Amino acid sequence: MTQDNRTPDETRRVRMREVGPRDGFQNEPETIGTADKIRLINALGRAGFTRIEVASFVRPDVIPQLADGVEVLKGIDLPDEVERMVLIPNSKGLDNALKVRDLFEAATLFVSASQTHNRKNINRTVEETMADVKVMGERVTAEGLKFCAVIATSFGCPYEGKVSMDRVLDLAEEFAGAGATEIGFGDTTGMANPAYVSRFFTAARERLPRVELTAHFHNTRGQGLANAYAALEAGCTSFESSFGELGGCPVPAGSTGNIATEDLVSMFHEMGVETGLDLEKIIEAARAAQGTLGRKLTSHSIVAGPVHWDLAAS
Repeated sequence: MTQDNRTPDETRRVRMREVGPRDGFQNEPETIGTADKIRLINALGRAGFTRIEVASFVRPDVIPQLADGVEVLKGIDLPDEVERMVLIPNSKGLDNALKVRDLFEAATLFVSASQTHNRKNINRTVEETMADVKVMGERVTAEGLKFCAVIATSFGCPYEGKVSMDRVLDLAEEFAGAGATEIGFGDTTGMANPAYVSRFFTAARERLPRVELTAHFHNTRGQGLANAYAALEAGCTSFESSFGELGGCPVPAGSTGNIATEDLVSMFHEMGVETGLDLEKIIEAARAAQGTLGRKLTSHSIVAGPVHWDLAAS
């Protein structure tokens, strides 16, 4: 473990984005009612998030769970400081998104680092996707939207195995050249390990010094928090997670959820890392999601709650 010799004035701070309303909900087999989605997103807004991924403009027949994205965007009531983000798969999706431009502030464009996953996910080659990204990036920027990017399978592909770090960072540089100011690196099926994550973010910071780098880990093999810690120690200060540990990749089967937001925030708080979030309110939202879905969710903090040192010492 790295020795932390910081003074109180040097407290570390991270920026968190909640992705459960999009990345989490999309994997649920039973339809979640629009009113329930709105209620849960509003609860997350009260927990102090300033960034929430709310909806997707993927075709409804591909992900029916997110077909009510526009209704959700219109129905939510979030504090003014909350940045509402939407996921956009292609130019047609962007056309639809821009029809309701006033309902969100940030747009995410994405690609998989591996050809096989990209084809299975969006039925395109990586090259075809990136050609579209260049066109979409200009449109997103012209609209005054924040242009974010996500590179899936950044730490390994379930079909191709190892993914070259240089390939991922080359794609990241293409996104930056197209105007992206934030790039997320997705451990889409939970194949990362802390040692590689440390090397990866060290290299990424060197190659992309003017871009916000975001870590997005899944807990498929139980290494999510360890990977987040490794990213933090390598200088990453932006993270995505999903309340209740909801989510997972639609392809392939067996890819379980993202890191639970409440578990990640709990770890950061116990380490003295500031998030600006109210952990108890996040846990309340996760427990509400558990009730809405009618099944137990897999985050630890739903069961254990936050650490109360005053009670532990009594």
